[in-house]
Amino acid sequence: MKDINKNIKTMKTLKLLALMLLAAVSFNSCESDDSLTYIAQPSGELSFSNSFLAEYILIPSASSNLGERFTWSDANFETPTNVNYELQKSITGDFSDMEVVGTTSQNEYAVTIGDLLQFAAEAGLDNDPETVDIPNTGSVYFRLRASVGADSSIEMISPSQALTLVLPESTGEEGAVCELDQLWAVGAGLPDAGWGWTTPVSLPCTGNGIYSWNVNLLNSESFRFFTSEGDWDSGLNFPHYVEEGYTIDENFEDALDEDNNFRFIGETGFYSLVVNTVEKTITIGDPQSTGNCEFDQLWVLGAGATDAGWGWNSPVKLACTGEGVYSGSINLQNIDGTENNFRFFTTEGDWASGQNFPYFADAGYTFSETLVNAEDDDSNFAFTGTTGTYFITIDTVALTITLE
Repeated sequence: MKDINKNIKTMKTLKLLALMLLAAVSFNSCESDDSLTYIAQPSGELSFSNSFLAEYILIPSASSNLGERFTWSDANFETPTNVNYELQKSITGDFSDMEVVGTTSQNEYAVTIGDLLQFAAEAGLDNDPETVDIPNTGSVYFRLRASVGADSSIEMISPSQALTLVLPESTGEEGAVCELDQLWAVGAGLPDAGWGWTTPVSLPCTGNGIYSWNVNLLNSESFRFFTSEGDWDSGLNFPHYVEEGYTIDENFEDALDEDNNFRFIGETGFYSLVVNTVEKTITIGDPQSTGNCEFDQLWVLGAGATDAGWGWNSPVKLACTGEGVYSGSINLQNIDGTENNFRFFTTEGDWASGQNFPYFADAGYTFSETLVNAEDDDSNFAFTGTTGTYFITIDTVALTITLE
């Protein structure tokens, strides 16, 4: 009986050992499965799947329209993984000048007519029939790059695809073409407008895809662009243009206020403000002649005009900005009634073209009370006000010279 019990106990022990051995083998098997490494390897080809046009006719008025939608099938890396796609472009065609147009994890990427116009400009194309050495037709090259997750060294590159871009030659009669007749702008940074729609600043279409106008800008204050007069919902703020790929003049920054307006951080003054929707730039520069005057601009020299002084290295320019009206910003100084004189000139660099105080007085002009006859050798103007920045207007129709 004891032997029978002993045998039963031995069998139970053997069964237990067998079960433990089986568990150990299973565990090792699971460990082995968990340690398998799946290595992504490019397989097959990557290529565009959309049909391309023989040529792309680019009209600035259609800048916001779809230019081309690039599509493709999933890149195959022989293992489930996240794939990033880059649409790349090249002007030379060999991609030594490669730039990334955009990135996506999807299977398509769209570019607008405005984007293609920008690429055409980079390729040196124009629509001027007079520039025979500059073509209005040329190619820009595109390709697709796919890469795996965080390991961008594992990649696939598609064959390149040339797009033939055509800028229809200008006839000289069609005038400037823009998507809108004008842009609008309001804000404290534009003191002629302020935050209201009573006197908004209008930037008309002055070139193909270009809006521009001479404006007063106030340091440290903000403003915003709008596509529709009186419509606050049509605003275009600083981040809008950044996201659209614009290069913005260093004199502007994001105001970081509730509306992320533009803040002007340059010197208070009168500038030409230009929004170029083709080259995607927002810039300021010297005021441009926009009116109808005898001269394109007047010039100012003198110790009282501190940016100019008595020399032709840096004269102050007052552009024609209306019907017989010249205007612009000017820094004037008055130091105890001295070094405060200046004179107007009609021709840059020509001292004989000077127009002094008696010239205007004899013509019947009236003046701001802080402008008087200096009674020096040349009977220049003398500024008797407080040193500072002023907006000066010479109105040859109303016969006035005013400072604001």
